[in-house]
Amino acid sequence: MEKQSVRAYNIPAEATLDIIGGKWKLLILCHLNCGPKRTSELKKEIPEITQKMLTQQLRELKEDNIIIRTVYNQVPPKVVYEMSELGNSLKSILDQLNDWGEQYIQGREPSPE
Repeated sequence: MEKQSVRAYNIPAEATLDIIGGKWKLLILCHLNCGPKRTSELKKEIPEITQKMLTQQLRELKEDNIIIRTVYNQVPPKVVYEMSELGNSLKSILDQLNDWGEQYIQGREPSPE
């Protein structure tokens, strides 16, 4: 599925959700936020995701320049995914989502910043 080259958004947050929205992309990005990972590592860390969905979501994140896919010329081939420079600009957002979720899980209200 090819994305339209130019899309109009009603508010800026809509653009963010368009790129990182959905259950799987956010989980993938949270794991890559901790450092580069191979496909098999991501699959182990997100066991509920199918291989097909993981591949599709990684492909979309790569097309949106959020992650980088590096293929190492060896046998068997080694493929590593990591955050791009643009993806790294999401670090503070991902960290805040993680912090909020941790506080929610612990039953506390998030502290105001």
